Order: sequence, then structure tokens, then C-alpha cells
Amino acid sequence: MTTSTEVRVHPRLLPALVFAALTTAVVSSLGMLLVPTISQEFGVQVSTAQWMLTVNLLVGAISTPIMGRLSDGPHKKRLLLGALAGILVGSILAATSPNFTLFLVGRALQGLSYGIVPVTIAMAQRYLTHDKVRVGISSLSVTVATGLGVGYPLTGILASLLSFRFAFWFAALFLVCAILVVWRVVPDGPDESAPRTPFDFPGTLLIGLGLSCLLLAISEGSHWGWISPWTLGFFCATAVLLTTWCLVELRTEHPLINLRVLRNADVLVANSTAIGLGAVMYIGLSIVSLIAQAPASTTYGIAMPLFWAGFVMLPLSVGSFGANRLVRLIAHRVRMRTLLLCGAGLFTVSSVHMALDHNSLWEILIGTFGFGIGTGMTYAAMPALIARSVAQTELGSAVSFNQVLRTVGGAFGSALSGAVLAAHVGPDLRPTAHGLQLALGIGAIASIAVFAALIVNHLSSTSE
Repeated sequence: MTTSTEVRVHPRLLPALVFAALTTAVVSSLGMLLVPTISQEFGVQVSTAQWMLTVNLLVGAISTPIMGRLSDGPHKKRLLLGALAGILVGSILAATSPNFTLFLVGRALQGLSYGIVPVTIAMAQRYLTHDKVRVGISSLSVTVATGLGVGYPLTGILASLLSFRFAFWFAALFLVCAILVVWRVVPDGPDESAPRTPFDFPGTLLIGLGLSCLLLAISEGSHWGWISPWTLGFFCATAVLLTTWCLVELRTEHPLINLRVLRNADVLVANSTAIGLGAVMYIGLSIVSLIAQAPASTTYGIAMPLFWAGFVMLPLSVGSFGANRLVRLIAHRVRMRTLLLCGAGLFTVSSVHMALDHNSLWEILIGTFGFGIGTGMTYAAMPALIARSVAQTELGSAVSFNQVLRTVGGAFGSALSGAVLAAHVGPDLRPTAHGLQLALGIGAIASIAVFAALIVNHLSSTSE
């Protein structure tokens, strides 16, 4: 965990890594807020426009474990620069696309952004000094949530004053700056201390196909019918592929994701929390974006113009940043499992509040602020639990798997909310109030389940 004497480390390495990690927040802010705009611009239903979220998260779920495993290897800087370049191409394609299909291709390439955070965390673990590693990992873990609160208002302003295409051009400009910063500050490779192991192609193929089948079944189930042969077939294929993947990974000497680390209680708790809260967060925030911009005639809409709608997410940034600072101050006095439990509790209170009260602006602002505090605490605690429980050579893979589960949870939540909305469309082709209420209720129930499981685990661990 100490900096190698053979590598000269730039004194501004951590700020540079945080700047690169902000790529995920910038790209994410181009998603939920712009769903109504994209629906109108390309003439598709809101439930169809939701695919701009789902395809982005799908690529993220597949690419994140690959990037996490590669970040344990010797070519960390090359990997980071290549990913940023791919996201840049996706941003330009989305900004210039003449139709919805090409726009989705651009959004798919932008999904590489979800693998940036695990790569930067692996770099922080490798190059930062021992006394800065914990602060570095904590800061990088909540960068996305903190950055969203700034990215959403900026996206809303650009898309409102100019057009949604200018928001994607801004992302492209940001990526050019990130590439230059990484090229200038991050130590050059190869990392001689990193292990050189063969890449797990079978594991990559199996998990990619398995996750694709799962998200397709969830996203299209409302159109095909939940008991139709297509839906049931994709769910069965998911079970077969992911079960096979687990068996292959357990028998592979150098797996894409080392599932054996799941035997560690801290890692298991962190990963279970990641997938549950990831789903809840995307359900809540995607619905909030729709409510903020929907017209008053829908009975649930606040009718905020796009210029101001992005500011609804500002409390998320404030809450996550403040919670992260708090975690830094009390981390040496409070157990990480306790911090995780407290964060999940705040998350649950906010999701229940959002399900019950979302008819006025102040109620939504309170909900997003609570999401921010809960996110800041849980996202800071999860990587810390993992980092203290796995070997340094496995950190990139272990943290990336946690990120995968967050992303899979987010993709699951996005697809599920899209399916619920698609099944409850009014005459004006907008989601009905009942559909939004049902989606928020599902999120609240899922959050309660996660919190209850953490309470049981906390009580059992303290009694041992």
C-alpha cells in the first residue's frame, strides 16, 4: 500500500484521479434528467427513452469487471486513457446522432464510464502513501454521487438554453481535459510490481451474456408479457449462464472476478448492500426527474422547466459530500459496518418518504438530500470494508465487483422502473400517477429489505 520507490508520483495524483472519476458523474447526469427531452426530440415513448439509461448501465455492468481485473495488471494508465477515449467517442456520437438508434450506440459507449472508479481506486491503492490511501478510496467512492449534484444542474442549463446536444458536447470537452490530466499526472507504465496473469475470456463472455439476458427480460417483459415464452426464456438463459459463470470462475486459476473473496463476511455485506441500494437509488432518482418536469395536468407533475429541473439533484451532492467528510472524521472511532448500517437506514427513510410524499418540490428536495447522506455514508464504507479484507493484488477486482453490483442494481432498477412505467401509460403517452407510485413503492420495499438484512447481520456480528 506504500508508494514504490521506483515510481515518481505527482503530488497532485489524488486530485487528478478524482477529476478522472468525475467522468462517471458527468455521463450519468446526461441520463435521467434528459429522458423526457430525448423522448420528444426523437419521437419515442418515455418508456422507450428509458433505454438511454438501461443500455448505458448494461455496458457499464459488463465493462466494469473487465476494467477492474485489468487494473490489477501492469497497464493501469493505458487502460484509463483507453476507457476515457472510448467515452469521448460515445459522447461525440450522441451529440451528433440523427436518430435514436445511433444515439443509443453513443450512450452504450459512454457506459465505459462506470469502470473508471474501480480503476482510479486501484491506482490510489498502488501509488498513494499509506496515510493517504483511506482518504483517497473514500473520496473516489463518493465522487459520482457528489458530482451528480453539480452535473445535473449544468446539464439542465445547457440543454435548456442551447439543446441536449450541447450537454453532450460539454461532456466531450470534459473528457478531453480528463485525458490530458491523466496523461500528464498519472505515473507511466508498465507497473513492474503488478502480476501478469492470463485474461479470463470464458468468464467475461458468460457474465456479459448473463447480464444482457437478465436486463432484456426485465426491460421488455412488460411488452412481451411476463409469462410469455420470450420473457421466460431469457430468465432461464440468465439462470443457466450466471450459474455456469460461477462454476467456471471457481475453477479458474485467474478468474475475472475472484468469487472466493465473497466468503469474507465484510465483502459479502458490502456487495449485498451495493446491489440493493443501487436499484433503489436509480428507481428513486429516475422517477424524481420525471415528476419534476411533468406538466401539472398529469396530477403529479411539478412542471419545472428543464433549466431548473437539474437543481432538484443538488441536495444529493450536498448530502453525499457532507456525509463523506463526516465518515472521514469518525471512521477511526466507529466500525465500518455501523456506518454502513446508518447510511442504509437514512437511505431507507428517504425512499419511504419519497414513496409517500412527492407532490411538492420541498418534499422531493428532502428526499434527494436524504439519498445523498445515505449514499455518501454507504459508498464510503463499502470500499473500506473490502480494502481491509482482500489482498492488494485483488483490490481492483474486488472493488470493481462491488461497482458491478452497484451498476447491475442500477440497471435492474432502471429497467424495472421502465417496465412499470411502460405498463401504466396514460392517453397523453405519459406515465400515470399510479405507475409512478408503484415504482416508488417497489423501491421503498427493496430499501426496507436491505436495511432489515443489515440489522440482522449487525446484531449477529456484535453477539459473536
